[in-house]
Amino acid sequence: MADQPKPISPLKNLLAGGFGGVCLVFVGHPLDTVKVRLQTQPPSLPGQPPMYSGTFDCFRKTLFREGIRGLYRGMAAPIIGVTPMFAVCFFGFGLGKKLQQKHPEDVLSYPQLFAAGMLSGVFTTGIMTPGERIKCLLQIQASSGETKYTGTLDCAKKLYQEFGIRGIYKGTVLTLMRDVPASGMYFMTYEWLKNIFTPEGKRVSELSVPRILVAGGIAGIFNWAVAIPPDVLKSRFQTAPPGKYPNGFRDVLRELIRDEGVTSLYKGFNAVMIRAFPANAACFLGFEVAMKFLNWATPNL
Repeated sequence: MADQPKPISPLKNLLAGGFGGVCLVFVGHPLDTVKVRLQTQPPSLPGQPPMYSGTFDCFRKTLFREGIRGLYRGMAAPIIGVTPMFAVCFFGFGLGKKLQQKHPEDVLSYPQLFAAGMLSGVFTTGIMTPGERIKCLLQIQASSGETKYTGTLDCAKKLYQEFGIRGIYKGTVLTLMRDVPASGMYFMTYEWLKNIFTPEGKRVSELSVPRILVAGGIAGIFNWAVAIPPDVLKSRFQTAPPGKYPNGFRDVLRELIRDEGVTSLYKGFNAVMIRAFPANAACFLGFEVAMKFLNWATPNL
């Protein structure tokens, strides 16, 4: 296996990870809006067509009815959360690697990299859950015709007033179920592909921009291949009226399979996969570029 990246400072981690996260959200949010609307649309009545027939139909209708702003609805919540979230994410991955090394020069196996990635998923859940809750509520309210929240802060304020902190953190367990295994797959796949793409005699840190883009994009696809079923459950649970699912994700799972079949767990699959490659390619490229700039500008930071 090729060389492991050098340890980075928390401040560099914050800045580079945050920049990578902003790149991911900006590139990927329109299709994330489509994904959430497909996942949360109500079952169609007998003889009636569904609200959206698929990914491209949802994209077209959203763009026609609400314009480009409709596709970026709810983006403020993830943008506000991405800087600390991606800092914590990359910090968690680095800490997970460090905890498994007996010596700083030890090269980790791929299962160890998977375990380190899982730790990053645990670390990010505390930041991810409120942002996901607010984002999903804002994304579906336009398609439902109801305007209960005027924006991100208004949504957070009303959730807290109505339900307290538990209302903001609704869906924490499902976010953990999604992000822990998916993050393990995410980082392991990225490190594996970087090693594969590194020419013989070269270092991983010298990898070209196109190869970083491909590694990051494919890592995003592998991440979402694992994450889609719990993500569908999470979106349904977080946008449901209070008290609809008293037993949590078990009630959501039972209702989905009973009413719409097992394939409903992969609702939004096309939107997710179309989004995954460019969004995660942008994320890892943003992170790598920011890290190189910081290492050049402030080598002792």
